[in-house]
Amino acid sequence: MAGAARLLDVSMRPLLRGAGDPCLRRTDGGWWRATRSPYGPGLQHIARDGDDLVVTCWGPGADWLADQAPRLFGAADDPDAFDPGPLRAIADAHRRRPWLRLGRTDQVLEALAPASIEQVVTGAEAFGAQRLLAHRFGERPAGPASDPSHPAHGMRIPLSAQQWLAVPSWEFLRAGVEQRRTRALLAGARAGRSLERLATDAFDGDVDAALRSLPGVGPWTAANVRQRALGDPDAWSIGDYHVGGLISYALVGETLDDAAVEELLTPYAGQRYRVEVLLLSAPGPRPDRHGPRRSVPAHFPN
Repeated sequence: MAGAARLLDVSMRPLLRGAGDPCLRRTDGGWWRATRSPYGPGLQHIARDGDDLVVTCWGPGADWLADQAPRLFGAADDPDAFDPGPLRAIADAHRRRPWLRLGRTDQVLEALAPASIEQVVTGAEAFGAQRLLAHRFGERPAGPASDPSHPAHGMRIPLSAQQWLAVPSWEFLRAGVEQRRTRALLAGARAGRSLERLATDAFDGDVDAALRSLPGVGPWTAANVRQRALGDPDAWSIGDYHVGGLISYALVGETLDDAAVEELLTPYAGQRYRVEVLLLSAPGPRPDRHGPRRSVPAHFPN
């Protein structure tokens, strides 16, 4: 993958669910990714080699993962459709990163499950729950990760739809995930192949509407899935606790609500997530943080 090396961290970081993510790991030698393809689980290693990326895959899903890798790093993206317009912050960010491409995993449930767990809670709680569930119910990847000295040792494959549906309700509660959030996850798991069809050329409908037709899936969750699974350039993080304020601060120097941010982004309809990525990855001032940190709630019945 010639000339793609600078896209490595940009493409992989959005997939990382906390520093202890059992499915994705960064090392000095690159990134290790345990994942699940349509043909079975696989382990993927991506590393720089000069200006190139070298992708190595193991397991039943290896061939699919190798073929899909260019899309993971933005081969399906069309940056020429983006006009940075007159706003200086956006034009400056685009000038610094004209090479930016939005990647996609083409794995819908693999994006929906963690997004559902992350709804309306702190990152610490969500990432901790995901670690517990992955280690409790996830498979170990095949290949070199079975060696205790290997950098991928201890990783886990994301749960399949059948595995999610088999998790007892009390195990979700033990991990701190209450029914409101499991509702979206399990609805996606029950949808099965029809959910994964959203990432194929065979689906020509409204992906956002299809995702939001699932119980428990709102605008934020749908956008989160569209970003990661589909590389949708318009799926900005509406409803996020921080992102709207960061975007408005970068554009007008004020922390505004999502309705105001929607208005600011109107000229960029179709490319609002690209604007978000450009602005939030660019150096520049950030709004001051105020107020106490949110506490981590418990979800066990009294």
